Amino acid sequence: MKKFLFTSNLLMGLVLSRFAISKLASWEISVKAFIEMAKPLGIDPTFFRVSTGFLISAVVIAYILTAIYSLKTNNTLFQMPFRKWATLTNLFGLLTMAGALVAEHVLRVEPKMLLVYIAIAIILFSAINIIILNKNKQIINL
Repeated sequence: MKKFLFTSNLLMGLVLSRFAISKLASWEISVKAFIEMAKPLGIDPTFFRVSTGFLISAVVIAYILTAIYSLKTNNTLFQMPFRKWATLTNLFGLLTMAGALVAEHVLRVEPKMLLVYIAIAIILFSAINIIILNKNKQIINL
């Protein structure tokens, strides 16, 4: 189970890093998408894009830290038990991707299905990780 936690958190962090970079580096595709999505909200698209980039960056850092610390024998991270940290990290990622799904369907003229599939996959893997972390307390000594 530790290998699954390591692999899933690392992969989710790596996948999302591409999206954080595209937003923070002002890639053309991201700029255009946020102009489209900010219009119904009546907010500045640059602020929306950059704040979303920082949010996703925080999720990326949390997932990667969780992956790294899942391999360590020391069961604390920032003076927090690993199980609690990993649960909160996966909940943070799950909720962020749930927000991304809502944005794709509500704010876009036509949702980009690849982004929808990626968000759904991250939601599912985060949910599985949360279940593993909280169901197998005796099996996994984290």
